[in-house]
Amino acid sequence: MTQSLLFIPDISGFTQFVQTTEVAHSQHVIAELLEVLVEANIDNLELAEIEGDALFFYKTQHIPSQERLLAQFERMYSAFYSHLEKLNKNRICPCNACATANELELKIVAHSGELQFLEVQGRRKPFGQAVIEAHRLLKNSIDSDHYALISQDLATHIGLTTNYSSKLYHFEQGADTYDGNEIGYLFSEINREHLDLTHEEPTEVFDPKCAPSFSFTKTLNAPAENILELITNYGNRHLWVEGVDKFEFNPNEVTRLDSEHVCVIDGKHFNFVTVGLKHAKHKHVYGERTEDIPFSDSVYQFYLINPITANSCEITLEGYIKSKNPLHRLIQALFFRKALAKNSLTALSSLEKLINNSMALVQ
Repeated sequence: MTQSLLFIPDISGFTQFVQTTEVAHSQHVIAELLEVLVEANIDNLELAEIEGDALFFYKTQHIPSQERLLAQFERMYSAFYSHLEKLNKNRICPCNACATANELELKIVAHSGELQFLEVQGRRKPFGQAVIEAHRLLKNSIDSDHYALISQDLATHIGLTTNYSSKLYHFEQGADTYDGNEIGYLFSEINREHLDLTHEEPTEVFDPKCAPSFSFTKTLNAPAENILELITNYGNRHLWVEGVDKFEFNPNEVTRLDSEHVCVIDGKHFNFVTVGLKHAKHKHVYGERTEDIPFSDSVYQFYLINPITANSCEITLEGYIKSKNPLHRLIQALFFRKALAKNSLTALSSLEKLINNSMALVQ
């Protein structure tokens, strides 16, 4: 039978990351990274299944050339570490999962062999000796958590030897014994500094340069971190923001700078993007901007949170209405500013009521 390719990207540090950090956010981070790896599949590999912290790809009866295979490795490493840099740069959540995500690593194992298939409920799944060997190669004696491993069988097929060297790859010989059978391989540690990482445009950081158009402050009987999570998790918005038909957002993403969500009100869509605040002196800051409010160029809202005690905090909601049109500024001053301020105060009061009711239920 013709040889097939088996390709397994595996996130190193997954178990400790999930067990020692906040469950919801760690799950979101891992899901994002797995999606990034799937999107980085440039060689039309088939995805057999998601295995918790790993993806099992295969390609039947075809082995890519040495150049294409190494390019596939590099694309996935670049995408993975670029996303980690983005998570770290745009992070607003202080939780341990978000703070330590940048410490995750990636290893990829590639193998070749003959494949058989099982079909369960219409889905084909590879099985056989080559599949077993590929997964066992994930458990090896390499003293690293970020490497590219190519089995000796596959290396021979594509003509790869330890003589191959480039800016990214410096292959060494290795071997491990599984069930009495030795499997050889070539491996190269991956230095993220040698990857062509994607650096996105700078995230918007708003500089007020003036007093807010409106501002409200309340004391809430809950930890500051809990309030931040309640505000930044758009799935909670319906609990304290009234008059919205629905919120549209990516449920598998931890909110960060540049995150987007949509408020649908009476069939109209209001698009929001998360932004930063320049010179903010508060412990936690969450801000969002929309350009869909009538008679304004943009409207900014910032939730500024400072702990008072371990179980209480002060929250200030500030709004900034920006418009270059003199007539629009007049209309805003006469009508819309009061309406926006009223809606914002109502939302903040609803948030306070939600917290008080939750505390009453606990007691």
